[in-house]
Amino acid sequence: MRLLLGLGGNLGDVAASFATTAAALAREHRLLAASGLWRSAPVGPTQPAYLNAALLVEVGIPLSDLLAACHELEAAAGRDRACELRWGPRTLDIDLLVAPGLVVESPALSLPHPRLAERRFALLPACELAPDWIHPRLHRPLRELLAALDALAQPCRPAGPFPLPGVRLKAQGSRSSHPPSTQTSLEKGGAGELEP
Repeated sequence: MRLLLGLGGNLGDVAASFATTAAALAREHRLLAASGLWRSAPVGPTQPAYLNAALLVEVGIPLSDLLAACHELEAAAGRDRACELRWGPRTLDIDLLVAPGLVVESPALSLPHPRLAERRFALLPACELAPDWIHPRLHRPLRELLAALDALAQPCRPAGPFPLPGVRLKAQGSRSSHPPSTQTSLEKGGAGELEP
């Protein structure tokens, strides 16, 4: 099964955490593509800006096992879910965002992610990798959901390529850069309001 994972963080060396996460996932699954990095304004309490990205992976395990593995990777990066504020600062957040045609609703997991359609910081990197994937609940392509969001209200800007030292992607030509359509919508979003 192919699915998109969303990565975020704003404490410590977030890019290094992303690199470690990608390497760990590539050892167990097929890592097909990585978005660029995006800097985004935080949601929730006052805190530093976030770094965000997305990974396209192919997995052959139950999603509950993948979710548990993602929580282990978060903990290894220093995240303590028991002590953090809701939407507060964190070293690493890994979300299962969306898989084509799949809806899951359980106490532990909602797929697609329940707030995916509301968040530019998740949709921008997701649209680098799979803009035409249809949201299985809303029945609209991810690129349309992104276009419907207010760029000024949710400022994001490119922050460089995804750090993939020593990680080999499994699909030819799958490492993405920021496509012109994404860049255009981003540039309207007040990128200067974000910290480096």
